[in-house]
Amino acid sequence: MEKFKLDIKSRPRRLRRSAQILGLCAETRLAPADLIMPLFVAEGKNKSEKIESMPGQFRLSIDNLLKKCERLSGLGVPAVALFPQVNPKLKSEDAGEAVNPDSVQNKAIRAVKKRFPNLCVIADIALDPYTSHGHDGILNKKGDWILNDETVEVLAAMSLVAARSGADFVAPSDMMDGRVGAIREALDDCGFTDTAIMAYSAKYASAFYGPFREAVGSGRGRGGAGIDKSGYQLNPANSREAVKEALLDASEGADVIMVKPAGHYLDIISEVRSSVDLPIAAYQVSGEYAMVCAAAERGWIDFKKIRDESLISIKRAGGDMILTYFAESFAEDFSKK
Repeated sequence: MEKFKLDIKSRPRRLRRSAQILGLCAETRLAPADLIMPLFVAEGKNKSEKIESMPGQFRLSIDNLLKKCERLSGLGVPAVALFPQVNPKLKSEDAGEAVNPDSVQNKAIRAVKKRFPNLCVIADIALDPYTSHGHDGILNKKGDWILNDETVEVLAAMSLVAARSGADFVAPSDMMDGRVGAIREALDDCGFTDTAIMAYSAKYASAFYGPFREAVGSGRGRGGAGIDKSGYQLNPANSREAVKEALLDASEGADVIMVKPAGHYLDIISEVRSSVDLPIAAYQVSGEYAMVCAAAERGWIDFKKIRDESLISIKRAGGDMILTYFAESFAEDFSKK
């Protein structure tokens, strides 16, 4: 039998012959410098409390938070995003603790910037950790709707306090209308023209936030009822709306546009990337992280390969920076290459 031979000139597999060639031809690259580590901060000392639904993640007192920041900085992770667990006794209907200069978040910002001035600190600007009802804003008297403008007023004040504490970015994650413009105006009027805004522009009403809400203690409202945030967060069925929100935030003075969640919204990242010229952040959220950890613990998947594939897919879709709970483990393995 005559040897079979294809008469073709283009053989793409030539560029897949070795790891070296694959590396040279890689269209998308990922490094610790692309990552932001979300960290949970709580009151107390020497506290490192496990978050059951997020293996490997902890609620840290400020002393242990500083140790974690030192490690992350040493691994080449350039930024941390801080999220507070607020004492229930300090929660209220009007989220008054959110504008307290000595709130746990603001104390943490000051501590991190004092010890690690070159580490970028991102302050979460949202009221849900501070409200007794668990929503991201001020409720009306009936308790069935968030008052947009009243909430924005508090968010602007909260942003100022975070800026005064030393935050490099304020990151409004509430999805109220007009909040980016109000925050930008408040910052500029008080001399914080260099404080940047990372806007959660396309934050979806997702079921993937459950472990995070456990971590900060905002998962349940009055009487233990689940919280429906579809009145302000985006409908998962919509994509054009995400682009609209991103363009609005860009026009109001946002410096970075965020899409959240990331892994199940790669199409949204791509659409927003092609619609705005600003850097795009993507948040690989707690539920995405927890699913990978749970499957890996059962031996169903390869943790490192899934971790890296999930991250590179977000970068490939157009994410310039990725908030991910995998940041530390990825950076640690990257340093060994």
